[in-house]
Amino acid sequence: MQPVPDFDAITSDLAIWSAYDPEAKAELYSTGLVTVNGSYLIDPILLQRRALDEMIDSGTVAGIVVTNSNHHRAAAQFAQQLSVAIFSHAQTFPSDQPGRLTTIADCEEICDRLRVIAINGAAPGEIVPHYGGNGGRLIIGDALINFELYGFAFLPAKYCSDQREMRRSLRKLLDYEAERILFAHGTPILSRASQRLEALLISGS
Repeated sequence: MQPVPDFDAITSDLAIWSAYDPEAKAELYSTGLVTVNGSYLIDPILLQRRALDEMIDSGTVAGIVVTNSNHHRAAAQFAQQLSVAIFSHAQTFPSDQPGRLTTIADCEEICDRLRVIAINGAAPGEIVPHYGGNGGRLIIGDALINFELYGFAFLPAKYCSDQREMRRSLRKLLDYEAERILFAHGTPILSRASQRLEALLISGS
């Protein structure tokens, strides 16, 4: 894939960029999250350096987060280019582990107020980063999607290792306040995200 030329600023601490991947036959979304410790690039696809510099706005990139084994994307390139660590679950890189890899487990913090929640039953190594600032943000890898065709929905069963287990595991997210949810596959939910998530989980139980 060619580097994406631009990004969309959602709020002062959130940005997204996206591109269609003909190999995956899907639109891929990436998130830039600004924390008190610097910016984190989550499931990043390539972004032109000019756009990256504009997005972080004289700040620093503190790390790369990969939410599951399907989302290696441009993580290794960014980590090498920016000399930062990649954070992921141990199952995300079962072989050919990149340099600068830091594995992180359920409920551990990457930095102050940035925690990951492990989700079982989706893709191997699925984690959901949660940032506690500004009303709360959840960034979803594969377990939830928000496409026009499906709307806000669970990952279809054919892509899950165990969809029932995934749905049960997703209930852990209700313990974390979130005004906004962002996705690796789909457009963001920008208000009342926790309520939307609770309604989805109740309807799918």
